[in-house]
Amino acid sequence: MPITGMPEVQPGDVIADLLVAAAIAGGTPVEAGDCVVVTQKIVSKAENRLVPLPVDDLDARRALIESEAVRVLRRRGELLITETRHGFVCANAGIDVSNVDAGVAALLPVDGDRSAKRIRDALRAVHGLEVAVIVTDTFGRAWRRGLTDVAIGVSGLAGVADLRGGTDANGRVLQVTEVAIADEVAGAAELVMGKAESVPVALVRGLDPGWFREASVDELIRPYAEDLFR
Repeated sequence: MPITGMPEVQPGDVIADLLVAAAIAGGTPVEAGDCVVVTQKIVSKAENRLVPLPVDDLDARRALIESEAVRVLRRRGELLITETRHGFVCANAGIDVSNVDAGVAALLPVDGDRSAKRIRDALRAVHGLEVAVIVTDTFGRAWRRGLTDVAIGVSGLAGVADLRGGTDANGRVLQVTEVAIADEVAGAAELVMGKAESVPVALVRGLDPGWFREASVDELIRPYAEDLFR
């Protein structure tokens, strides 16, 4: 369910307070057991992860991307595929200039898990709501066309549900099945938030109670030693 009516987020704003007020005003109040999905853009704005970036200065843009990356994996024209300090492999170190003022770029949160936990803690302490929180961003995918939202911060919901050791419908033991729960929830939420509708928060309701636990986005990052493509 989209939470509409969110105001423009400014540095220092408390996202939990804004989203609770918007949800009530929109007739879809947050309930205990929900998963609150928040886009990276408003988190970066609230945390003042905004830097000047001249619109047409390609050299400044490239330098900023490289400063936010631990390594550049591929280059094609002005596109850089990078690995960030968080361990994310994505385009241009996750730096974004959409839905921000001209001449400004939004950087990824320093710690997405911490950002998600801050929102979750405020929802619990101030509003009495026990929920999970996912911070999302839009990534491309190797070998697949199209973009999808994925989790870049998690609090209170499994990043991955490990089904190894269980059995399938035919009784065969599952040996490799790990479900990217947080990414799947992020992608589902994006369907109601969209890219141009200015809906930066959604509620996901009815998730399996067994998925609610302390977690980290690190669960979703494949260790370098297990990566066959880097």
